[in-house]
Amino acid sequence: MKKSYNELPPINERINYAQVRLLDAEGIQLGIYSSKEALELAIKEGLDLVMISDKSDPPVCRIIDYGKYKFLQEKKAKEAKKKQHNITIKEVKMRYKIEEHDYHVRLNQALRFLNSGDKVKVTVIFRGREIQHTNLAVDLLNKMAKDLYNKAEIQQAPSRDGKNMIMILSPQKK
Repeated sequence: MKKSYNELPPINERINYAQVRLLDAEGIQLGIYSSKEALELAIKEGLDLVMISDKSDPPVCRIIDYGKYKFLQEKKAKEAKKKQHNITIKEVKMRYKIEEHDYHVRLNQALRFLNSGDKVKVTVIFRGREIQHTNLAVDLLNKMAKDLYNKAEIQQAPSRDGKNMIMILSPQKK
């Protein structure tokens, strides 16, 4: 994804400050210069004057090759994005009157989701007058939590949500 013009740091003539703190290409501090003097030094070395931080007083500028600087910034951003892991919530739905085989299918689905690092929302659905049997749904959810105790921890205990009973499991910390 390309950065917009506003997100890129000011370079060369676009630096609108009277004085800047100047660093050379190796990061050694050269002192405080006027913007024009700093730009002349950068041009003399065949490099660009790039503003690193405008938060300090005076702002910090560095004499570097802007193309290389931009490439390294993009590379850092890509690495940070690669190390990020987004946790998503996957859902397993069932009724409280579930057969044993179907229960094991749902259990294996939940186990697969947990092993891939996702949270699992286990939902027991009620229809009509079945809502009177919430205790059976709580028992079913507790049974599932017990069956997955070595792989998951309960993040949200069984609770009623409209015509559903839900429980959220998250993968166990290693």
